[in-house]
Amino acid sequence: MAEDYRGMAIGMFELDSECICFVALDAAAKAANVKIQAVERNRLSAGACVKMRGMVSDVKAAMEAALEAARPLAKIVSHNVIAAPSEDTETAMKMTINK
Repeated sequence: MAEDYRGMAIGMFELDSECICFVALDAAAKAANVKIQAVERNRLSAGACVKMRGMVSDVKAAMEAALEAARPLAKIVSHNVIAAPSEDTETAMKMTINK
């Protein structure tokens, strides 16, 4: 992605349904000022991982909304927020986007 996300918190969630990831990311984007950085399909299952960026408070609010929307529809495989990603984390994120 051409956009520079440095300095932004990272929110990631993985669901066992790629379709429901879009439902959840829609809820996240409507709940807070976040940018969806990537949706990455899990090659071994029907699931996917969503990565979103923004201010820590926005990412946390968006994560809550995403998980609330997803919970009755799909299994939440994992989720996490990184408030202040290191440069190494940023490099790794760039390496994994759309791989």
